[in-house]
Amino acid sequence: MAEAYIVAAVRTAGGRRDGKLKGWHPADLAGQVINELLDRSGVDPEAVEDVIMGCVGQAGEQAANIGRNAVLSSRLPESVPATSVDRQCGSSQQSIHFAAQAVMSGTMDCVIAAGVESMTRVPMGTPISLPYKNDLGFYVSEEMQKRYPNVQFSQFAGAEMVAKKYGLDKEDLDGFSYRSHERAIAATQAGAFEEEILPIEVDTENGKEWHKIDEGIRFDASKEGIAGVKLLAEGGSLTAASSSQICDGASGVLIVNEEGLKKLKVKPLAKIVHMSVMGHDPVIMLEAPIPATKRALERAKMSVDDIDLFEVNEAFASIPTAFMKELGVEEEKLNVHGGAIALGHPLGGSGTKLMTTLVYALKKRGGKYGLQTMCEGGGMANVTIIENLQ
Repeated sequence: MAEAYIVAAVRTAGGRRDGKLKGWHPADLAGQVINELLDRSGVDPEAVEDVIMGCVGQAGEQAANIGRNAVLSSRLPESVPATSVDRQCGSSQQSIHFAAQAVMSGTMDCVIAAGVESMTRVPMGTPISLPYKNDLGFYVSEEMQKRYPNVQFSQFAGAEMVAKKYGLDKEDLDGFSYRSHERAIAATQAGAFEEEILPIEVDTENGKEWHKIDEGIRFDASKEGIAGVKLLAEGGSLTAASSSQICDGASGVLIVNEEGLKKLKVKPLAKIVHMSVMGHDPVIMLEAPIPATKRALERAKMSVDDIDLFEVNEAFASIPTAFMKELGVEEEKLNVHGGAIALGHPLGGSGTKLMTTLVYALKKRGGKYGLQTMCEGGGMANVTIIENLQ
């Protein structure tokens, strides 16, 4: 079987809700990422055989196959098809898996995996709430209710369950959240994100400017300030400061096989050495990265010690904190440039966003293997292991 290689990776800087990216239609924003992947790789647009786009809020401006609309908003020819994927927060990580599977099978040689989410223009939960408010039903079926009686499926509740199960208190989660900002600040000031970020022109009160710094980073963050944020639920451990930020953004990677490397005359950044996905308890919901990573490492015949860097999505601070505690992962290896608590979590755009950061972080630190995983609504987790080739 052929191998899958990442030959280009890029992301936009995150935008806050109603922030700097609010003026961008998500299809146009994703189209900018596609164009940048072509520029960075030098690939002929005609050589791209498919675009697989992750997006969670597939309604309004993100409806009607946002992947295809992004293609039509880019300089790719009309002949390039596209599809849109919803595996909740892991949507664009799943796009990577689908693209890799396509080139590994030999049915395609060059595929773009990408993701986008404008949480400003398509508010979180719109595909659920809008039909419900208009008497068009609810996603929880009668059979689901029979299987899970008296359960209200909630990611927030799941995050609190994870904290309780792994013995994590507010102090633990506040400390992790502060470190997320601390690392994001250090990475930004050191220019660690410059290579991975595509500057986007935006309108501001002072005229046009280039948006190239993640807008969610609180450069004045302090331990005391984070500790002073009130609990989201009485008796819980999470606050708004220990939860991921609502975010607008897009990201993508270009994936080819050996034939693609030869034909397109491109050099690889990384090789995908393992990819898997696992379903888990949909009630606690967000614990899935832990068993999924254990299984992935076993299948890859690797151990935690073989992995130089981990990217674990910071949906809530309890998830990566429990991950480190249960798997024995050193904090110095996980989310070394901060995560979604500081940088934002653009839902369907986060999978390829984290992969882009992982690719460049491995390059900068001279690491060999990196592992990415994300908790996902419904109790699932994707795991991807890459080998740095830079």
